[in-house]
Amino acid sequence: MFYNYLKITLRNLRKHPAYTFINIAGLAIGVACCLLIMLFVIYELSYDRWNTRADRIVRPVVEIKFGGAHMHLAVVGSVVGPDMQRDFPEVQANCRFRQYGSYLVKRDGNGQQNIREDNVATVDSSFFEVFPVDLLEGDPRSCLTQPNSMVISKSRAEKYFGSPQLAMGSTLVLENEERWQVTGVFEDIPENTHFNINMLLAMNGNREVQNDSPLWASSNNFLTYLLLRPGTDRADFESKFAAYSRKKVNETAQRIFGQDISQVESTGQYVRYFLQPLSSIHLYSDRIAEFQANGSIQHVWIFSAIALFVLLIACINFMNLTTARSAHRSREIGVRKVLGSPRSSLIRQFLGESLILSGMAVGLAVIIAALAMPWFADLTNRPIHMPWSNPLFWISIAGGIGMVGLLAGIYPAFFLSAFEPIKTLKGEQGKQAGGGRLRSALVVFQFSTAIALIIATGLVYKQLNFIQQKKLGFHKEQVLILEDAYALGDATQAFKNEVQKLPAVESATYSAYLPVPSSRSDQTYSKIRDFREDQSVNMQNWRVDKDYLKTIGLELKEGRFFDPEKFVSDSTAIVLNETAARLFGFGEKAVGGKVYSHIGQVEGQSRPEDFIELTVIGVVKDFHFNSLRDNIGALSMHLGRSTGLMSIRYQATDTKQLIADLEDRWKKTAPGQPFRYSFMDESFAQVYATEQRIGKIAGIFGLLAVLVSCLGLFGLATYTAERRTKEIGIRRVLGATTAGIVGLLSKDFLKLVVLALLVATPLAWYFMNNWLENFAYRTEIQWWVFAIAGVLAIVIAFLTVSFQSIKTALTNPVDSLRSE
Repeated sequence: MFYNYLKITLRNLRKHPAYTFINIAGLAIGVACCLLIMLFVIYELSYDRWNTRADRIVRPVVEIKFGGAHMHLAVVGSVVGPDMQRDFPEVQANCRFRQYGSYLVKRDGNGQQNIREDNVATVDSSFFEVFPVDLLEGDPRSCLTQPNSMVISKSRAEKYFGSPQLAMGSTLVLENEERWQVTGVFEDIPENTHFNINMLLAMNGNREVQNDSPLWASSNNFLTYLLLRPGTDRADFESKFAAYSRKKVNETAQRIFGQDISQVESTGQYVRYFLQPLSSIHLYSDRIAEFQANGSIQHVWIFSAIALFVLLIACINFMNLTTARSAHRSREIGVRKVLGSPRSSLIRQFLGESLILSGMAVGLAVIIAALAMPWFADLTNRPIHMPWSNPLFWISIAGGIGMVGLLAGIYPAFFLSAFEPIKTLKGEQGKQAGGGRLRSALVVFQFSTAIALIIATGLVYKQLNFIQQKKLGFHKEQVLILEDAYALGDATQAFKNEVQKLPAVESATYSAYLPVPSSRSDQTYSKIRDFREDQSVNMQNWRVDKDYLKTIGLELKEGRFFDPEKFVSDSTAIVLNETAARLFGFGEKAVGGKVYSHIGQVEGQSRPEDFIELTVIGVVKDFHFNSLRDNIGALSMHLGRSTGLMSIRYQATDTKQLIADLEDRWKKTAPGQPFRYSFMDESFAQVYATEQRIGKIAGIFGLLAVLVSCLGLFGLATYTAERRTKEIGIRRVLGATTAGIVGLLSKDFLKLVVLALLVATPLAWYFMNNWLENFAYRTEIQWWVFAIAGVLAIVIAFLTVSFQSIKTALTNPVDSLRSE
């Protein structure tokens, strides 16, 4: 019986090659899109799942609203972890991470070249107790207990020493002066981890920890993880933590402000601690001072929806074409029923045909996905690959064949098997090619989805263009950034003098603080010599030199910028942005105003002598130093040494020659130090790399959705023309024009596309308006975006349908009338 079904199926496929191609190609494209996106989704959901203790690890985080700033921090004070382990028996261990940026690293010995390492963290000796990372060499209990001891990954051991065994006991030099002994080598941490670390430095001996305040929320620089004991009730522990953290914050408020926390909160300011499960960090956390840019559960849902809709569009094609071709199968069905074939047998046959087509399509889809995988992995910026060796993958493929076959074939199977034999043999039921209303509804669904994706793509790119064109308050073009400028040591000024001699250079400045991804430092300033919640402003605190304003292209609104050669008092001067001046209440004239900065660590209620007086000498116009997702916050600048980065404003001449000249002077001044550079406009664009990826993915899969929809539309148009061959011949004989016949055959389909536009427009507006609300500064949703998407869909649909319509209209009417 199965062989008979297979033979009939293959015969039908060979008999109608166009139908076969449209169905297999449409299903293959849909399944390939779904497969690629689902591999991405599975990878995103797998973050930190390799950790066998993930269900027992939580991370304390804090939300602070104070002094005009509202911050969601991933970091807390250095005392939080130890306090929790001391006071809660449920906490088995705690581990703190502190990142100080990148390091210049070289193997101890003469003539070694420095290599920049970005993934370095200072950690507690409990690291291997909290995180089940395999230690290949060394003792996990003691390898990080001694000062200046370090543990490195296997890849770094091979990079610097050749093998893990040779690395043990060897020394690496960090920042050209600190010597660290390798006391362990661990297996490389999986890439699907929210922290990517290659070097672990011992926390023991860390001066910041030794000098840190014992008060919660007074200083926040440490990522902290708590390992809970097996069997701990998570909800009960979170309740205890909420009460405990509030008690600690209350102690801080009493020590610093002389008030209870409830009194501080009555002014609208607060400090609140929460616990984050380890497994939710990657997709649900987007806080300040994360290890790295995390993913987003919103994007996972968006991509999953795209995958589902593209697959549904492909399955709808199959359903529509199969039911539309019912006239070709009606006599076969009638004969089989008269000969005694039960309906269940017919259902099995049609489902079998669907499963065979599905198997062919899924097989082709796997090939397409494998060929597209390198491109897709680069697009998503994830190390995704085809899991050929995973048995679950092949089980999923087999399940996918069954699911797609049933999804696409179950309605046609029940629809065709329900034909009445008497009517089908008379030719009555087949000519009606039933299910017309359902087919129309499915076509509307197809094009609604495709049009919505096109609209979404247009609005994403409109927002990205808005970001690029918006006046940022600084000039990001023609600024080159030299990294690791601190490697110049005492020669920083000499190097700057040499750079400024180059004819293409307009100005240069040293500062690790830039209005693109770089260092950040916040501090609380007060209008009086005391910390009071109504007199304090929390703001960014940047150390700059006298050339910063000119090089970055900031605009002064009032006063002047730093000039220490002319004004010795500039060592106690401060420059504010407009937002900071407004929060301090300086009104129209801030120059000459006084603000106060606390000296040293805040460990209790401050005295007047604990503050240093700073004089406002200038106010710069507000500029966007964070993402346009956020409102402009308060910012201050003061003279200080900050040589992490050197920014160079240059004239648009020969950029390659400028880079060559800079590299030549760098190598002469700092031999053995890596020469690395970037451009400020490119660094600015990287802030919105996620949005760019979303736009590309939505655009590409939106076009594929349109392509698959048009394949189905082409198939429907073909069979509609076949059914109306005799009618068209009569119309031609009676004088109908080609244009008239094309319009006759096309109008019904174009009505469906217009209806799809009306359905897609409000849905796309609703979802994209919600997406744009993530940006404090956003573009307007304008009507012409929807109009362009609609016109594009109508034109594509018309071209698809009119090809078959013109072909039919040009057919000799004599041949049409003789067709039956």
